[in-house]
Amino acid sequence: MAIYKVVEVGNDVLREKAITVTKLGPHIDKLLDNMRDTMYANQGVGLAAPQIGVPKRVIVVDIGKGLVEFINPVLAEKDGQQIDSEGCLSIPGLVGDVVRAEWVKVKGLNRAGEETELEATGFLARALQHEIDHLDGILFIDKAKNLKRV
Repeated sequence: MAIYKVVEVGNDVLREKAITVTKLGPHIDKLLDNMRDTMYANQGVGLAAPQIGVPKRVIVVDIGKGLVEFINPVLAEKDGQQIDSEGCLSIPGLVGDVVRAEWVKVKGLNRAGEETELEATGFLARALQHEIDHLDGILFIDKAKNLKRV
């Protein structure tokens, strides 16, 4: 598969609301595969399609416990609160503390077009929220406190 250059802050695609995927097929499978490969090549834990310049509602996440893929993900429920440091492949060298829900339920489609949902806590919940924010043009720096260079 292909490894893409990650789009960095300042590129308009990162601030746009991504388009809902209406047709699945080989092109979405290829997009998911390329996003996975790009995420791993950049040692990331998540990637949203806009981060490779594709304004579609598609995310991949792997916090070290296996790959999670969502097409048209929706944050269906959330509860609790956690605060932790975040960074982003699209904003290299910058980290900050972000308040997120401790528990989330995400619903969407898998690559077979089947409705799927996932309940997550802790770091996985944080990563899913971070990537879903990307689909709405929201970057972690919009929510972060104590931003610093690393």
